[in-house]
Amino acid sequence: MNRIHSGLRAALVAFGLAASASLALAQAVPPAVEAAIRKNLGERLPQLGKVDEVNRTPMTGLYEVRIGLDLVYSDAEGNFVVQGQLFDAKQQRNLTEDRLDKLLAINFDSLPVKDAFTIVRGNGKRKMAAFADPNCGYCKRFERDLLNVDNVTVYMFLYPILGSDSTSKSQQIWCAKDRGKAWLDWMVRGQAPEKSTCDTSAITRNVEFGKRLKITGTPTLILADGTRVPGAIPATQVEKLLAGEK
Repeated sequence: MNRIHSGLRAALVAFGLAASASLALAQAVPPAVEAAIRKNLGERLPQLGKVDEVNRTPMTGLYEVRIGLDLVYSDAEGNFVVQGQLFDAKQQRNLTEDRLDKLLAINFDSLPVKDAFTIVRGNGKRKMAAFADPNCGYCKRFERDLLNVDNVTVYMFLYPILGSDSTSKSQQIWCAKDRGKAWLDWMVRGQAPEKSTCDTSAITRNVEFGKRLKITGTPTLILADGTRVPGAIPATQVEKLLAGEK
């Protein structure tokens, strides 16, 4: 989604919200309200893009407007738009973040694992996926920490988004006889992969797939329950997440 012009960029800090703390966006939006929001935002702020969904929020008179995987908020007539985060002060919850977590969740079984290679430790019963760039320093730190996590299968998606050298290294790793070893040799031990050639269209598909999912940074983890976790988290946190602790 194109960003709203700078004049509309404002953080929403909402105090004294309605007592309802339910994250489910309860009652249906009146058809007239939804029509007004769609029509007026489409005419007045076409740079927002096509409105996919309009939902109530727990705050009276404020509506969530979903455009792709982006959220903004509007009054009932589309006269005012707020780009930012909605907080429930009484419950001390970030409602925007909670909603995005649901929207960004990925069906693990739908991941194109044919375009990934696996690293298996121990019995490999626990599963997770990772999108990583071979030139990403945070990814290297994460891989060192991940050595301490046992009984896991990691589906590694090469995701070169930091430049042409990232693409070259990804291709060399993908074409290695043992992709997992080549990856760890480079990420953990600093041993560059040998130059070799093969069909590397999987890497192109990974980048296209990641962009569709709005994966904008590396590493990004995908847990078996679909939860997306951005950033280089420590092994202790990985263990908690694999155990189902949030």
